[in-house]
Amino acid sequence: MFGNFSTAFLIICLGLSTAGCAPVIISAAGVGVSAIYSHHSNGQASRTFTAPLPRVHTAVLAALRKMSIKPGPTEKLEQGERITAKAGGRTIEIELEVVTPSTTRMRTIARNEGGLTVDSATATEITNQTEAAVGRG
Repeated sequence: MFGNFSTAFLIICLGLSTAGCAPVIISAAGVGVSAIYSHHSNGQASRTFTAPLPRVHTAVLAALRKMSIKPGPTEKLEQGERITAKAGGRTIEIELEVVTPSTTRMRTIARNEGGLTVDSATATEITNQTEAAVGRG
């Protein structure tokens, strides 16, 4: 009998002592969600080139070749195209968007297996290598 009372008393005390922690817990959860969103939105690399889409497309393929990444299919989009590739357990998406006839925006995302995390370093390097290839072209 005393054991049940002790357990109940302990549960009540814990409940009362943590009641004021709800705002802290909610804030911590909000910070966690914000960090995840920030990681996903910042896990991409983007760059705008003063070059037409065909030239940037060729530069992307040269960059992937230099990095030993085999490109997959290219999908036509309303304002451009999407190039996909796979490398080292990552799925890579490169979107090229026509801004003007002589300006192309590139957005690169490299997702790790499962798609829950992103590899911003690989996305950035693909963008950097593309920039170097556009400069050579």
